[in-house]
Amino acid sequence: MSYADERIIFDADSHLMELPDYLREFADPDIRDRLPKLGETATAIFDAKNYGDTGAHSPETTKKLLAMGDDITRGPKWHEALGSFNGKERNQVLDLLGFKKQVIFSSFCSRLIFDDPDFDIRYGAAAAQNRSMAEFVKHDERMIGVGMVPLDEPDRAVAEIKRVLDMGLGAVWIGSDAPGGRSPGHPDLNPVWVLLQEAGVPFILHVGSSTLSIPDPWMNDGRPARTTARGGAEVIGSKDLTVIHHSAVRFVSTMILDGVLEQFPKLKGGVIELGAGWVPDMIRRLDHAAEIWTKSEPHLAQMTRKPSEQIHDQLRFTPYPFEDVAQLVAESSPDLYLFSTDYPHAEGGRDPIGRFLRSTESLTDVHRDRFFHRNFLDIYPA
Repeated sequence: MSYADERIIFDADSHLMELPDYLREFADPDIRDRLPKLGETATAIFDAKNYGDTGAHSPETTKKLLAMGDDITRGPKWHEALGSFNGKERNQVLDLLGFKKQVIFSSFCSRLIFDDPDFDIRYGAAAAQNRSMAEFVKHDERMIGVGMVPLDEPDRAVAEIKRVLDMGLGAVWIGSDAPGGRSPGHPDLNPVWVLLQEAGVPFILHVGSSTLSIPDPWMNDGRPARTTARGGAEVIGSKDLTVIHHSAVRFVSTMILDGVLEQFPKLKGGVIELGAGWVPDMIRRLDHAAEIWTKSEPHLAQMTRKPSEQIHDQLRFTPYPFEDVAQLVAESSPDLYLFSTDYPHAEGGRDPIGRFLRSTESLTDVHRDRFFHRNFLDIYPA
């Protein structure tokens, strides 16, 4: 029996744990030596040990982890988890989990790809990441690999998205800061949205699409610096959690108010590992804004669908395990939210199905099925 048991489950968020040469191995020669070894500046949590030499867990470790069976989510996390950096091992993990599909993101690449001041580094690292991800997921059609593409230079972005599509990756992770100093609704970015709409591939905003940390002045509280709690990758502190979704709210809101979802009605998107408690309020604010500012912003009057309808039709969100999914549904819609595990990251917990079953207990069977299964298919058609 698998962890999913007899349930039909699609996992909207999981990760691979990059080994140090994850980027360099697949980088173009002219950029390879300029890319860092990943994990070297991360905290001790992310210790790749000698896995970079072996590329797999030892046979003894693999046997021990496989013996956990449907308790695999209760096992080790990060690099110690089975299938965290080896695609063939992940195939075995999916057998134990029993999921129909699992979306797979990288863990350490986002700040380099979305934030580096050198755009050659950004696009070179993105190209290397995308090739490396394609290599990881090639072992199992249940894996949906996620490409990464900065949008700062639209022509380069379109070229890289085309390569992502040619490699068979199933989503495009983008940054959530204003790309190249533009709103996502700027006409320069229309070729990006056209390409994704025609391909039927969603754009993704994920934790790491923008900086994870609250600005430093807010950490100036007179206490000793807590660098180990705000290290690299997805390591954050308590204050960071309270604002981690802000850039996604800005991106989605400007995207809608500037008419992107109206103009491209078949474009789909996911907002992943940023929680969802803020979603009902954002929907209410957007509907209000689109109604109130029609005179001073005439393009708003041309919308044929309210922002809430656009979101319902085109966007999906993953709640955190501590959020009450039934409450979110009551405040918005049963069609907006997706199940996720965050495997093999610790934030997903030891029993993500159990936690989400408890927070969806009051939903109807139909609405519960939408959360674990059918809403996923709205942006990742079978």
